[in-house]
Amino acid sequence: MWTQEYSVEASASPSSVWKLLSDVTTWSAWNAGVESIELTGAFATGSVFKMTVPGAPDTFTSRLLDVRVNGGFTDETVVGDTVVLVHHRLAALPSGGTKITYRAEVSGPDADKVGPQISADFPQVLAALKAVAETDF
Repeated sequence: MWTQEYSVEASASPSSVWKLLSDVTTWSAWNAGVESIELTGAFATGSVFKMTVPGAPDTFTSRLLDVRVNGGFTDETVVGDTVVLVHHRLAALPSGGTKITYRAEVSGPDADKVGPQISADFPQVLAALKAVAETDF
């Protein structure tokens, strides 16, 4: 299994960050890695979303796992024998802010190739999410 994790601390509250994460219609505004996204159903465990990333010819289908309001969620994408889990975790800080963590776990024959591609933009995505959350998007 291939893993990589990045974190950032934001002055925004967990509920402010959660508001952005749980509203997929805003993702392309702060995440340059999202060209388009469509969620089927509520932002809840078991729901499915389809996402297109810039430059990719295909749409990826992912399932939401372990959705916890103000606490985070995991999304799972399966492509052939490769399984990609991305954990999005929010932890309240004593200051009232939030530690935001993205962790990718990739298993399967292409894990060492796919993992770095999936997580390469995590630092930029987290910085953008932090900036938007701190300005009350």
